[in-house]
Amino acid sequence: MFNLVTLKRNDHKLTFEDLVVAKATYEKGTKDEIEEFIYQLLDVNDDGVLGRSDLESVVIAMLEIIFSMKISERGSNSHQDIVDVLLNAATFSKNGEGSSNKSMSFEDFRSWCTLIPSARKFLGGLLTPPDPGRPGCQVPRLLCSENVHSSMLLLRKEYAWHIGGALSPHELEEWKLLYHSAMNGLSFNTFLGSISNDEGSTVLIIKDKEGHIYGGYASQPWERHGDFYGDMKSFLFQLYPKLAIYRPTGANSNLQWCAANFSSESIPNGIGFGGRVNHFGLFLSASFDKGHTFTNTTFGNPCLSKTSQIYPEVIECWGVIKRAQQERQDALKGTVLERFKEDRHMLNMVGLANSSE
Repeated sequence: MFNLVTLKRNDHKLTFEDLVVAKATYEKGTKDEIEEFIYQLLDVNDDGVLGRSDLESVVIAMLEIIFSMKISERGSNSHQDIVDVLLNAATFSKNGEGSSNKSMSFEDFRSWCTLIPSARKFLGGLLTPPDPGRPGCQVPRLLCSENVHSSMLLLRKEYAWHIGGALSPHELEEWKLLYHSAMNGLSFNTFLGSISNDEGSTVLIIKDKEGHIYGGYASQPWERHGDFYGDMKSFLFQLYPKLAIYRPTGANSNLQWCAANFSSESIPNGIGFGGRVNHFGLFLSASFDKGHTFTNTTFGNPCLSKTSQIYPEVIECWGVIKRAQQERQDALKGTVLERFKEDRHMLNMVGLANSSE
């Protein structure tokens, strides 16, 4: 940090002008200037090369701050797998001079930030005071019934942090478990029944028999349609063996799919995201025992699993609780005069407030 701010003058002096320029660049610069500053900041060894060991050190420090965890030497801590999946999303394509090890180029870094927006948010707020609500530090509170042990859940808090990087702050307060195949069974009808009372956004997570974990964020409720629907807030994601988020590219509007009890082959029954009919970015058939995932232009994602054909082992669905929305719904439960207290006070002044009671 010192060498970066002092422009590597090697005079061992930090001037006020250095601080002003660095702060202005980091906080008020263009997107390219800010990301270039962060890119150079990640060079922990200060050798002009951003290698895998540099990025690993940064990732470990970031996770320790966000989750108040201690990640010790490699392989001796259960949290190391989270470090690995974050690193697996990174590309190191830059050839090093006099070294066979490749490093991360600036374009590699920008691609990593696109796949891991939560990390980009965190790195973009390093000079702001520590705060649990600071962008990049927010982790949704996961709510589920007492009879659900944490070991059953696919959604770890680190995964929730990753998915939340693509969401707004008011969507990162509480997520409630609506459906779990181990408790509710692998059933499409049970799935739809379990989430029918939830009218908000949902996070669908799948672990298949290959051990890969992935899913999608559905911005609109799962409702029976005979065609694609949804909006551009939906996205696909990977959680294991690497972390990645794939937002809509704008190439088309084939975002969500939810079909039930159709007899036409052109309308496959099940739920899905992106792509086209029978060639979805992610799809679960109505039998809930098979599906597929293909590269598609809707989200620009690769195949999310080891193979395009998938066989689910565990399926989870979480409801995103938007507190502001909940408060509005609670407010609507009262009478008109209870909801508009200012109007009631005005009527009190003229002796008419009780006329409707």
